[in-house]
Amino acid sequence: MKLTFLLGILPFICCNSADTWIVEKKSGNDYSSRNLEALDFCRKSGFNDSYYFLVDLSEHSGKNRFFIYDFTQKKIVEQKLVTHGSCDVPEQYADRWQKARFSNTADSHCSALGKYKVGARDKSGWGIKVKYWLHGLERTNDNAQTRLIVLHSWEAVADKEIFPDYSPLSWGCPAVSDAFMERLDARLQTSKKPVLLWIIA
Repeated sequence: MKLTFLLGILPFICCNSADTWIVEKKSGNDYSSRNLEALDFCRKSGFNDSYYFLVDLSEHSGKNRFFIYDFTQKKIVEQKLVTHGSCDVPEQYADRWQKARFSNTADSHCSALGKYKVGARDKSGWGIKVKYWLHGLERTNDNAQTRLIVLHSWEAVADKEIFPDYSPLSWGCPAVSDAFMERLDARLQTSKKPVLLWIIA
């Protein structure tokens, strides 16, 4: 009984350090206020004000939680799965890793909250071999480039919901399916202004 209890709490203990934190899931998924804030930000910052990417890591990783929100149509036009960071969870506990942990610290392998500018397109060793550099715009994610946090695809990520199963864990990058990355890539290549990617929980 004692061993079972210790194994159950170990993942929480080993990742609840001073620079790593957990955000409890909020009830509901009404993003109205987020969308308004995102539009205001995009207009003031010279970003693309036709759409933005919203990643809600409070959702289970087996559910769609990467959203493309169209400001003109005032609705989500696409939604797919996306990974969150492992925070170096021991492999034997990876299947229990439902809630994302967050850190902006180098080598933490955690996800980082906040607004990002989707930067330059580059070659990747993963998925469709395309990645986009992410520039953290807030205190919670301003180490993104140092940490090599990028938007990319990964063959291990499904193109449809797999709940109650989990998506695989990344090293902090928001990784999507190959098929979805092809659609994101097509959008990003035609955008004349930077696109906002906002990770929330």
